[in-house]
Amino acid sequence: MPGGPSGRGDGGRSAWPRGRSCRRRHRNVGCGASWEQGYATRVGSPSWRLVQTPSSPKRSLPERPDLSRRDLRRYARPLSGAARAFSSQPARQPWEPPIATDLPELPPDAFAKVDPSPDTRFYAQPRFVTHIDDAAIAAVTALYRGLFPPGGAVLDLMSSWVSHLPPEIAYREVVGHGLNASELAANPRLTRSFVQDLNADPALPLADGSMDAAGCCVSVQYLQAPVDVFREVRRVLAAGAPFAVTFSNRCFPTKAVAIWQALTGDDQARLVGLYLDRAGFTGVEMRLLIRRGGGGDPLWAVIGRG
Repeated sequence: MPGGPSGRGDGGRSAWPRGRSCRRRHRNVGCGASWEQGYATRVGSPSWRLVQTPSSPKRSLPERPDLSRRDLRRYARPLSGAARAFSSQPARQPWEPPIATDLPELPPDAFAKVDPSPDTRFYAQPRFVTHIDDAAIAAVTALYRGLFPPGGAVLDLMSSWVSHLPPEIAYREVVGHGLNASELAANPRLTRSFVQDLNADPALPLADGSMDAAGCCVSVQYLQAPVDVFREVRRVLAAGAPFAVTFSNRCFPTKAVAIWQALTGDDQARLVGLYLDRAGFTGVEMRLLIRRGGGGDPLWAVIGRG
């Protein structure tokens, strides 16, 4: 499920070396480890649990009392001169989405992007590539197999030409959303699809309670009003239906939001958990599906119930 608010997109194999995160691709990006750990403590909630595999280490997360714009600018810039995108921005253009207001504890520039131009421009050309390796794709498929009810209606949010759904399971309907019509038309699992920039308009053209499950694969990092979008997903889901958000360590750095690039791994999972919590999802659960350092793409999942 590729790119931006379109569909799964993190550059594919042509954009990133295997297993390398976007924030480490550029030498001018600071480590930011102490800030990331302190941030995770500030936004964490005892009601969320991180499901760890036996090989995943447990960490002690120290407190840090404050978070300034200078911190964000230092740790989040992914490209040379990117600090200009995260501070002292000019007046917002008509096509730019509003700043997220459901997360007041985050810095004002948390959802800024290096490239603030309309996402429809960036995703105008189709990308028929996969954005995570085969093992990570198999882990996403296994997750969907265990969560999505056979014969149900599934929403594939921010999709593309592949959906990673279990091939042996039939669903009553698979609705795909993305930003590139050609990619969506090439997806054999989709019953129907629609093109929409969620950063410009988060309202989904679907009926209340019409979906039995929803997935968003390696694309959450591009959302600038994630709580608004997740609230819409919750609206269209049946009561108790699952919403699975999966991600790895890849992205298009000019389109991923600042706060995402300031965090890594488990802390990004906590951030997604915060999005789900503020959108009204219950039973938010975080899973480490594939750990780092195994020679392939790591993978995390955060799951909420509508």
